[in-house]
Amino acid sequence: MTNICSTGLDIGFASLDYLQIGILGIIQGITELLPVSSTAHMRIIPALLGWPDPGSAFSAAMQLAALAAVVSYFWRDVRQVVTGSVGAVRQGDYNNQWFKLAVAIILATIPIGIAGLALSSTLNACNSPLRGLMVIGISCVVMAVLLAAAELSCRHRRTVGEMRLRDALIVGIAQVGALIPGVSRSGSTLTAALFLNFKREEAARFSFLLGLPAIALAGLKELWVLFHAQLPAEAWAHLIFGLVIASISAFFAIWGLMRFLEKFSTWPFVIYRAVLGVFLIVAVSTGLLG
Repeated sequence: MTNICSTGLDIGFASLDYLQIGILGIIQGITELLPVSSTAHMRIIPALLGWPDPGSAFSAAMQLAALAAVVSYFWRDVRQVVTGSVGAVRQGDYNNQWFKLAVAIILATIPIGIAGLALSSTLNACNSPLRGLMVIGISCVVMAVLLAAAELSCRHRRTVGEMRLRDALIVGIAQVGALIPGVSRSGSTLTAALFLNFKREEAARFSFLLGLPAIALAGLKELWVLFHAQLPAEAWAHLIFGLVIASISAFFAIWGLMRFLEKFSTWPFVIYRAVLGVFLIVAVSTGLLG
């Protein structure tokens, strides 16, 4: 199969078989929406199994699976945001809660949009330094510490209906960190919302809704880039297969996370991220993983 990595676009997924794509699709779908970093797992699992790195293009395009899952799970919220905002504009009712939520989502998306465009050449380059396992390990540990701090120091009483534009901007700036593999988009936004004293399930809800524009733009942009890279038909078949598998697993990941956060804290994710990060740092330092 054609190796387009020589042109600067990392499409390692094209060299994988359907079983490997299916496994990575399940992992991508689950980890994309949990605060554990899907990009980290897309690097770690292939490295442990001796598979080629599927590449950042695969991870970005597969975000469309998360988009489908979030829209289907939160369809009532998505519909109310859209119809409520349109109705509010027509009536001049700019205090409408759905209009204010729509403005908050748009405002919070601006930082990652700007940063993503500025760093796109580095993020999608073959052998990008940002995709190094040591970078991912350090990111995992840092985010574990921040999430633990949010659990220990905050009260978790606010709801999405109390979201102010300042809150949205803070969460949006935190979302920029997701461009660094290992940070996690859902992890960074969830942590920021917890620091702002939102309830755990409400923080997750806003994190998912906030992710819709960013995920859609990143995924569609990557599909556009891949289209112009003139991928062979087999590579497109791999990508579509992965998207279907990831969409199903992502939906169940949302369902499980929302029910979990209604009753429990995020400490299991703190521990998991810390252990994963320390393992990667030690593995890279000792030469177990490269």
